[in-house]
Amino acid sequence: MNKTLKTHDSFLRPGMTLIGKWHQKRYVIIRKLGNGAIGSVYLCDANGKKAALKISDMSTSITMEVNVLKSLGKVQGKSLGPSLLDVDDWVTPQGKTFSFYVMEYIHGRTLPEFMKQNGNEWIGVFMLQLLEDLSNLHQSGWVFGDLKVDNLLVSGSPTRLRWIDVGGTTQIGRAIKEYTEFYDRGYWGLGTRKAEPSYDLFALVMVFLTVFYPNHFPKGANTEVTLFKKVNEVKALHPYQDCLKKALTGKYQTSNEMRQEVSTVIYDLQKTDTTPKRKHDHPSLALESIGFLIIALGYYLSSLLIP
Repeated sequence: MNKTLKTHDSFLRPGMTLIGKWHQKRYVIIRKLGNGAIGSVYLCDANGKKAALKISDMSTSITMEVNVLKSLGKVQGKSLGPSLLDVDDWVTPQGKTFSFYVMEYIHGRTLPEFMKQNGNEWIGVFMLQLLEDLSNLHQSGWVFGDLKVDNLLVSGSPTRLRWIDVGGTTQIGRAIKEYTEFYDRGYWGLGTRKAEPSYDLFALVMVFLTVFYPNHFPKGANTEVTLFKKVNEVKALHPYQDCLKKALTGKYQTSNEMRQEVSTVIYDLQKTDTTPKRKHDHPSLALESIGFLIIALGYYLSSLLIP
């Protein structure tokens, strides 16, 4: 892989134009966005619009990722991952052939950045949205696999978490093909690396823990005790701690099970908000809850308008 990435770096430079061998579409390289497990991703100009181009000399792996993107684009009419725009090969002036695909460029902020700027009221909203998307993914026969903060962005209009790298997506029943240790239940000794819904649900909890522990933390002598302690220490996660602990220990068989329980938690919070406040109740807590309700309502209304 290092050799491949070095080769990419030696050929692709900002300002150069890449022309597809078969479709003859032209892409002007703007800058490198990062490295994936099988290649590099570049921001490019595609006929006046920004797009993300992933390129590799591992054509089989590129084909697999393309097939995943096509599958995700057909899930209940929703595009769970970036929209696929083009698939082609590129032959360098030196005769080297690379395979590439071009996808929608998703502009946004990382989840920790967004939460820091907009508050913890968004936790429940994003948790529900992720669980809904994962449910759609799992019902179509796939597991995300490498679910982590780095593979998520918060985009706007309306505010929504988007998946930006589906390279780790694996068919249910197979071995997870790509993972990151901190988010991997196998690393924590709390399950196998078999592709099943509970694998993604464990990683979902680790995503929200990463928001509050950006530098992560060691496993400790007892991994379950360590993770439960970290969940308990985050005040913003208190309403959801039972759900999170069940996900960490594989108690949910499907994403829908967890989504229903998280929805119940949010419903109970809403009921609490509508009860009369005693004189000694802290006004800031009420305002925070009202803010959450407005955000949640806005999310659901806007999500109904998204195909």
